[in-house]
Amino acid sequence: MSIITRNNSMFPSLMNEFLRPDWLGGSENFVSTLPAVNIKEDDMGFNLELAIPGMNKNDFDVEVDKDVLTISMEKKTEDEKTEENYTRREFSYSSFKRSFTLPDTVNSDNIKAKYNEGILSLHLPKKEEALPKPKRMIEIGK
Repeated sequence: MSIITRNNSMFPSLMNEFLRPDWLGGSENFVSTLPAVNIKEDDMGFNLELAIPGMNKNDFDVEVDKDVLTISMEKKTEDEKTEENYTRREFSYSSFKRSFTLPDTVNSDNIKAKYNEGILSLHLPKKEEALPKPKRMIEIGK
């Protein structure tokens, strides 16, 4: 989403200051990233796939609360060097949080998750009453 600045002849510099992307100390080059997600529905449920390479399965928290599925991750990485007189030491912090409202048809008690080769996969099974019914013959009465 982009902010459209309007030409305000009374307060042009004040309005431009408030509408600049870096007015809260950010930067115009700041990029907020969330993992890409694919959602696929089939007869048995929903399958979510989130692309999150370079993590371990223990880095993730997956929880359901009041029909809201929340997937979050926070990881802090430090350089392996432990020298006391270092000239440069780099830290890395990564985190995200994504929430999905579950449809009424999902059986939230049986959600399964696995992490393999950079993909966090979740299977959200449908409730028994939401599963497709097999075809049946109806007898015609007199």
